[in-house]
Amino acid sequence: MIQIPRGTQDILPQDSYKWQIIEERLKNIAANYNYHELRTPVFEATELFVRGVGGSTDIVNKEMYTFEDKGGRSLTLRPEGTAPVVRSYIENKMQHDVNQPVKVFYKEPMFRYERKQKGRYRQFVQFGIEAIGVEDPMIDVEVLSMLMHIYQSFGLKNLKLYINSIGDHESRREYNDALVRHFKPRIDEFCSDCQSRIDTNPMRILDCKKDRDHELIKTAPVIHDFLNDESKAYFRTVKEKLTDIGLDYEVDYNLVRGLDYYTHTAFELMSDAEGFGAITTLCGGGRYNGLLELLDGPHETGIGFALSIERLLMALDAEGIELEQPEGIKLYICTMDDNSFDKAGTLLHQLRTEGISADMDYKRRKLKAQMKDADRKRAEHVIVLGEDEINSGEVELKNMQDGESSTINIDELKNYLED
Repeated sequence: MIQIPRGTQDILPQDSYKWQIIEERLKNIAANYNYHELRTPVFEATELFVRGVGGSTDIVNKEMYTFEDKGGRSLTLRPEGTAPVVRSYIENKMQHDVNQPVKVFYKEPMFRYERKQKGRYRQFVQFGIEAIGVEDPMIDVEVLSMLMHIYQSFGLKNLKLYINSIGDHESRREYNDALVRHFKPRIDEFCSDCQSRIDTNPMRILDCKKDRDHELIKTAPVIHDFLNDESKAYFRTVKEKLTDIGLDYEVDYNLVRGLDYYTHTAFELMSDAEGFGAITTLCGGGRYNGLLELLDGPHETGIGFALSIERLLMALDAEGIELEQPEGIKLYICTMDDNSFDKAGTLLHQLRTEGISADMDYKRRKLKAQMKDADRKRAEHVIVLGEDEINSGEVELKNMQDGESSTINIDELKNYLED
């Protein structure tokens, strides 16, 4: 039997409503902040992610689904959303848009070949936002405010927002030099990945899961000590404005976000709900100054975040929050014989095309079984259609909530059900 590929999942009809609720909520919140949807291709040129995400990252080195097309071009299934958004911004010359910053959101499947863990899949759905074209602490605060608004709108309580500053390129360069001096003499004690990162992106060593308990990790220099005056002032303003709007946060000087394009503000949102799991990160993001130029674009800056809908669902489960199921169908038609079965098909067509949700039993079961089926489908009303009803043109419309019935002309069903 052919089975689903490892690391993927079927979202069954009894669960898909949760995704629809979440996706609709995300879209509405994005609209409140004046972010508009941008859709990019499922696959892009491999070079986009090598240059944009960074050749030293696990995403590029280990996790990308890369293939060669019939024209010999190297293409990669999208593993993250920021690089494609930036590519689109550059290609479509959005820097000339009169509305700045350009504020977009995306909600798309991503693909990473990684070990399956609870809440992590090789195909997963990521919602993200990007604000490109303005470098100002207030935009950083807007992004963080929107992030918290999303999670709190679902009633989640066990949330902790951690922020830090990675500084500008000058600060980051000095910090990387300090990390090399710190780790280089004993780098042979670290995993092979860290041994290669020491020369490419030493900040990634701090993110290593294998060596996170090594004493040198715990005693490593912190980025805060290497921030220049401009970077310190920027971060100080971000913190002040977060306090002004009443948004709680904690500064974590060890939070560095290892992707090559991050500068200044970096952040992660964690869940400390009991039973959530060992990996507590819900969402992460930060500012990227220089990414557009790295991809041959204009001198513009951006900031954004990305969240996994799968992990949002996990957080809801951990806190016992249930999403309300959508309403059932408006009408269920029970049939008594072949003639009423055919008549019901015609009536269903008329009602559905006029915007009324309706259904019937296509297996021609007994009336009792049909009533049970109507209950499973959470029908608001039920009618029984037989020879007498067809001849008289009237039916008994039963309200499944209170059990009351009304005699209704068949031609008036639409008007009654719309009220």
